[in-house]
Amino acid sequence: MGRVAEDDERAFTEIVRRFQGRVGNLISRVLNDRESVDDLAQEVFVRVFVHRRNYRRGSKFSTWVFTIAANLAKNEIRRRVRRRNWFSLDALTEVLSDSLPQLADPTESRETGMEREQLQGAVGRAIATVPEKYRLALVLRDIEGLAYEEIAEVLGLPGGTVRSRINRARGMLQRKLQPLLRKQDAP
Repeated sequence: MGRVAEDDERAFTEIVRRFQGRVGNLISRVLNDRESVDDLAQEVFVRVFVHRRNYRRGSKFSTWVFTIAANLAKNEIRRRVRRRNWFSLDALTEVLSDSLPQLADPTESRETGMEREQLQGAVGRAIATVPEKYRLALVLRDIEGLAYEEIAEVLGLPGGTVRSRINRARGMLQRKLQPLLRKQDAP
């Protein structure tokens, strides 16, 4: 990032290459809208470049870029709510199913593959129903793998609040997925 601050275009290209997928994944999971992901991810990197001289050397770059991405995603949600132009369930299912980790085994049967896809879709729909303030913390922790301290910095919240939100989000998911889990365990 120090080289980017000195206008090194190759360094900026490398940063985009390294973080583009993770930033897009975060935005996708928060917004549940594949069509907006590329535009917002591009906006994240535009802001990184425009504000490159504001980056504090010594701080973790991923925290800074995820803060920008999270803020843009939250702003987009607010804009959509104001316009009452929310996502469709079909688009949501497609986005979340595509972005969930693939658990497929090349030797699995067609029936098992279909069951896996149904489970992934159900998990994606369940994640989408978690309120935004909980969903964002959950995605940053359980999907992006950020430490609690990093999430606190990204969201501008105390560590205890972050832990509480993640715990609540996990509880919401567990309740929503309980019937499905019981069905999976049944012989």
